[in-house]
Amino acid sequence: MLERQRLFWSAHPYDLEGTQEKFLRAVRANCAFHLKRCPEYRSIAQALQFSPDQLQTMEDLPKIPVLPTLFYKRHALFSMPRSRMAMYVTSSGTSGKFSQIGFDWGCILAEVPMVLHLGWRHGLISPKPAHCVILGYKPHKSNRTGVTRTMYGLTYFSPPISRTYALQYVDGGYVPDLDGVARALEKLGRSVFPTRIVGFPSYLWFGLKRMEELGLRVKLPRGSKILLAGGWKQHYSQQVEKSVLYGLAERVLGIPEDAIHESFGAVEHPIFYNACKHHHFHIPIYSRVIIRDVNTLEPLPMGRIGLVNLITPLMNATPTTSVMTDDLGYLTPGEACGCGISSPYLTLLGRVGLSDIQTCAAGAAQILGKGEGF
Repeated sequence: MLERQRLFWSAHPYDLEGTQEKFLRAVRANCAFHLKRCPEYRSIAQALQFSPDQLQTMEDLPKIPVLPTLFYKRHALFSMPRSRMAMYVTSSGTSGKFSQIGFDWGCILAEVPMVLHLGWRHGLISPKPAHCVILGYKPHKSNRTGVTRTMYGLTYFSPPISRTYALQYVDGGYVPDLDGVARALEKLGRSVFPTRIVGFPSYLWFGLKRMEELGLRVKLPRGSKILLAGGWKQHYSQQVEKSVLYGLAERVLGIPEDAIHESFGAVEHPIFYNACKHHHFHIPIYSRVIIRDVNTLEPLPMGRIGLVNLITPLMNATPTTSVMTDDLGYLTPGEACGCGISSPYLTLLGRVGLSDIQTCAAGAAQILGKGEGF
């Protein structure tokens, strides 16, 4: 699968125009791989009369069979045996069900240059050692969630001196320890090395509010950063504006807004999306985004709100070439941002009603002859 490697090793991570042919070749090869090796994916493609040969221009990308994240939560689809996979991870399962996703070795080799190129582009990589505070799960052999893997990986953007976790594994389950994190941050404020805080924005909010309750305020060393990964998930009802969260971080920890960095991805679509200095998620060369009408699933023009469809040729172990999320969003031309990145940027507005995703997932399930059980 050299086409995939050629794309992911490209030098400029936001040059969409200059990498269109590479992207098309990689997507064609990826679809052909899954059609040959995954019977369920082949059945869906045949029912839709899809062939990789139909992908001749970027305008043909909507023809790729699109599977919603809910479908992966109810079906385990693989294009290679587990023994050939580099790793096997799951989604967080906040809805009670979780996706099961395999990562092949070629995927891992493609992820490395992607993360390095984007890490350098957004100023995340530093040779200076740092203490790490992870507002998430401490790794454990029973924990296969992709978010745990991602947060652990983010600690390597600078040489990690120590790691403190907000969720500790105790007696077969995870127990939050926000007070322990607060005490650790108070101590790290006296260190000569910077601190990097990694976690969900919701966890950061709860942790900072807890520090306020305890009357704790620290001034973390110069060079400290906050790396926010993902959204508010099951805490969406308590979501606050970014300005409120960033303001609290500066008051409690002394970390200014320009030292707070956001990124997102999904276990079904593990592309490293990063916010620019204006807090916009520009589309990198490793993926393309289609906004689809909630009712008809037809592609919508720039600026229209709809379901977010993510496309990438990254993974061979699991057919995730075209994934429909349960998020609503819209695209804006890159020039409107003013940060210097020319690729369009994606604005996420929140999650759509479950019934819309159920309908989309049911369509794929019925093709497989599995009726309403998905």
